[in-house]
Amino acid sequence: MGFKCGIVGLPNVGKSTLFNCLTSGHIAAENYPFCTIEPNVGMVPVPDPRLDELAAIARPQKVIPTMMQFVDIAGLVAGASRGEGLGNKFLAHIRETDAIAHIVRCFDDDDVTHVAGRVDPVDDIETIDTELVLSDLETAEQALERSVRQTRSGDKQARRLADVLERVVAHLGGGRPLRTLTLEADEQVELGSWQFITAKPVLYVANVDDSTAADNPRVGAVRERAAADGAEVVVLCAALEAELAELSPGEQQEFLADLGQTEPGLHRLIRAGYALLDLLTFFTAGPKEVRAWTVRHGSTAPQAAGRIHTDFEKGFIRAEVTRYEDFIACGGESGAKAAGKLRLEGRDYRVAEGDVMHFRFNV
Repeated sequence: MGFKCGIVGLPNVGKSTLFNCLTSGHIAAENYPFCTIEPNVGMVPVPDPRLDELAAIARPQKVIPTMMQFVDIAGLVAGASRGEGLGNKFLAHIRETDAIAHIVRCFDDDDVTHVAGRVDPVDDIETIDTELVLSDLETAEQALERSVRQTRSGDKQARRLADVLERVVAHLGGGRPLRTLTLEADEQVELGSWQFITAKPVLYVANVDDSTAADNPRVGAVRERAAADGAEVVVLCAALEAELAELSPGEQQEFLADLGQTEPGLHRLIRAGYALLDLLTFFTAGPKEVRAWTVRHGSTAPQAAGRIHTDFEKGFIRAEVTRYEDFIACGGESGAKAAGKLRLEGRDYRVAEGDVMHFRFNV
């Protein structure tokens, strides 16, 4: 699986509409708060045209894209961290995600109510951020209290953890998300068990109407706010994406061409999510299957092998690697080998975007 992304936002900002588009589902997307009560979870194939090119050469029995999971929770409101609108229950559903997609309303529509009575995307962002910070603060304070009790027995590890948690509580108490707190790698690992929401990377999705997609002043305000977080912004029209989702692939291309676009906005959202988590894709290609796999940048060849099967990592011998471009140009693995484009790489090799890999192992 590529990664797990939680979708958050106020009610009626287009979260469930976007989730429907991503997953081709048919969950309710009504014009009133808390229409989504239980979390909606959907697996989404990551679009990658390279798979078709590889399949045309390898002629496999099946083609398998990498997958990503989206978790859509009910719209949050002010007071969610204290249980308003069942907020605490909803927040628990996104603690296990890898990243947060924050949907922000940047459109006017008299038929779609706004919980605050007016459309102000920056204020909406602040409302959600405050609730996420307060929820994490409650978790951190409880963790600190437990750690302090453990230090009374002279536990040095508990003392060290308490010191880190004291910094966390102070940072959150100042209204700042944990992603803006500088922590050492080992400290991040120690805090990982609490799954702090504000420690996760965030991506803002500005939901516009199709008439203002190219020139929307509210989007500029979102970009400015996102820059302060070091976050990316994806601009799309959820209503337009919903129309696209109902069309056949051929009809989609015609529709997009009429709009002067080459791909759905959802593809841009997925790529932005990959960049957010510093992910890359490598491939395996053979007569049984052509498949895309996801690893983080900097992953070694054995770690990539472990994505396929743990035995591959344990018994790793070497990796036979061809750049995607060379694999295509040479007509496959045999041609790449004959042209000197297939390399043998060992344990220290760092996987590159688009590598076509064949692993040798022994267990």
